[in-house]
Amino acid sequence: MVLPLIITLILALVIIAITVNVMQQHRERLRALKRAEYTKLRHGLEETEEILFNAANVPLSTGLSLMLLRRISYLLRAMVELEPTAKDLQQRLDETEKRVSELSNAQQAIADIPGLPDNDQQLLAMVKGIKKLRTLLRAEHARGNMDTQLVIDEDRRLDLLQLRINVESQLKRGRNARANNMLGSARQYFEKALTVLRHTSHQNDYVTNRISEAQMALEEITVELKQGNARDIEKRGEKENKDIDELFAPKRKW
Repeated sequence: MVLPLIITLILALVIIAITVNVMQQHRERLRALKRAEYTKLRHGLEETEEILFNAANVPLSTGLSLMLLRRISYLLRAMVELEPTAKDLQQRLDETEKRVSELSNAQQAIADIPGLPDNDQQLLAMVKGIKKLRTLLRAEHARGNMDTQLVIDEDRRLDLLQLRINVESQLKRGRNARANNMLGSARQYFEKALTVLRHTSHQNDYVTNRISEAQMALEEITVELKQGNARDIEKRGEKENKDIDELFAPKRKW
């Protein structure tokens, strides 16, 4: 009687140990998934806040600002659900939802396209900001969080801004190269700008004016190159004549 009881107890202990171990592993997996989800949410929050705070580089319309604030609100709410004791997250969520409410009642406005900075690093920051915004805009639209017409309008505005950065950069390089008498390089820059402008879907005064500017610059460069070639030919001819004159000149007697 004692031996079967001992065996039964041992088996029960083994089963309990296995059960406890399985439950512990399950809790560890849940904690790992929770940490991974929290980290993913935090990265999304940081990226969205960076875009929002970077509005000095890419001015935001009311619609885009609302999109970013609502995304921040969604991410914060999900983080609060994972960490309900985090008071700072709840406070940030409350503040964000208040801003969303205030902005929702404000008059909708499309932001003006800003003047472009001269600094290449600032231009690069603008391009990165525009790309992130356009990606986020499409993602939020796919989730059903953005009105289709607003997405079309905002994406077109951002595309035009990206076009301007590209064109103005090429034109600036072309002007600088021309000022330094690097006419071949200048022609390449103006040709690149003209190609971009001719293939864009945007048709407005900016595109028309820049096409005229690039074409005029290319015509002037063509004239300058022809004049330069003519001067080179003339100089080579003068040098050849001089060499011939020296060759057939009377020899001096010493």
